[in-house]
Amino acid sequence: MMSPGAQSLAFLLTIALLVLCAQKYEAHVTLENGLKSKVYLSPKITQRPGSVSNKFYYDIEFPTGHIAVKSFDAEVVDEAGNPVSLQETYLHHWIAVRYYYLKGVKNAKYNVSLGFQQSDFILAGNAGMCDHSLPEIFGFGSETRKTLTDVPDPYGIEVGNPLKVPAGYEERWMFNIHAIDTRGAVDAMGCTECRCDLYNVTEDEHGRPLKPNYVGGLYCCYDGTQCKVKNGLESVIRNLYLKYTVKWVDWSDSIVPVNVYIFDVTDTWQHTGIHDCLIEYDIEKYTNGGASNDFTSTTRSSVKFPIDGDVIYGVGHQHSGGIGSALYGEDGRVICSSKPIYGKGNDAGNEAGYIVGMSTCYPKPGSVKIIKGETLTLESNYSSKKSHTGVMGLFYILVSDSSLESNTIHEESTVPIIFWGIGVFGLAICAAVLVAYQSRLHNKDGYLSIVT
Repeated sequence: MMSPGAQSLAFLLTIALLVLCAQKYEAHVTLENGLKSKVYLSPKITQRPGSVSNKFYYDIEFPTGHIAVKSFDAEVVDEAGNPVSLQETYLHHWIAVRYYYLKGVKNAKYNVSLGFQQSDFILAGNAGMCDHSLPEIFGFGSETRKTLTDVPDPYGIEVGNPLKVPAGYEERWMFNIHAIDTRGAVDAMGCTECRCDLYNVTEDEHGRPLKPNYVGGLYCCYDGTQCKVKNGLESVIRNLYLKYTVKWVDWSDSIVPVNVYIFDVTDTWQHTGIHDCLIEYDIEKYTNGGASNDFTSTTRSSVKFPIDGDVIYGVGHQHSGGIGSALYGEDGRVICSSKPIYGKGNDAGNEAGYIVGMSTCYPKPGSVKIIKGETLTLESNYSSKKSHTGVMGLFYILVSDSSLESNTIHEESTVPIIFWGIGVFGLAICAAVLVAYQSRLHNKDGYLSIVT
């Protein structure tokens, strides 16, 4: 009969080896201080000079189980895994959207004409504010490489709660990735601002004529359109991927859930009572000609907030020309302000003239509160030294229910004493799995991380 100490040692050895085995076998899931992390790749994005890809990718890879997401980072890479410069492929936006999928149905997809609550596809968007026009849980644009996304302890974005999934459905995720290839473009910045003349577009993707005063924006750079490139340019086709890294912990009662709210400076609620978020707008060039050197164009919108809560995180989203945005409380206090970080060079992540990051807010827990029914005002500022088309003024915040008590996210747990026989059995399983895994790698060639 083994002593309790020897039994505990056997158990710990078994668990350590099984964890190592799982990390090798489960496509490089890493574990550090209870935080799990995994790197994924989107389906391939095929591009040629001047082309636009704006596709939806359903049932993307995502961590499973009842978890709390702690961060979600992404960037565009080539087939060798190298970061791709915004000067070659402009990442207009990527968004990750949660949805519920009816079991047993093949290829269920969102149908615009049928609305969001369909029998085989139910959108499970964020908590507000734009109803269904901005449903994402995660998402950025050109700023994605240098914008922090960490959710501080003890908070987390809850995912995979089986009690919230409708009966007969399963939770899944999809991407919308909008990428514009500007290699050899006549006017690269004009292509990124989706100027209609550069795309030679007079109708939207559904064949509806554009309004005469619509000179640029999403209606002119939809999937399959082509921006003007220089004459004689060789059309080199290449495949790209959105590489995304998700960090998470298993859900527990010690985690405080946060809700995602997205504000849009084009929201019409203040005037109509309806959250009709237009998503984009234009900045006119300042032509006053006076002595003033203020070239700031300011746009504002106000909405009533639906709950009492504490702000945990905040960040703005703007396009080139943006100089900052802020969310204000009803009394004029700054809830969060966010400024763009512009690149100064040519390397990926530091591209001159492009927004490569946005500053973020991490208020001390409980220090920034919003009251239910409070009117909040979003202000978005752009430079008007020249005109800009299709710009955005969004603001993303994470809010916890202020009535929930914060606890420490990681708690110690007791482990039962396990006999030596279980330890030996665990070693055998680990050895077999590792042999199978190494055999599988031996039969593969090339860049192993690419998923097609």
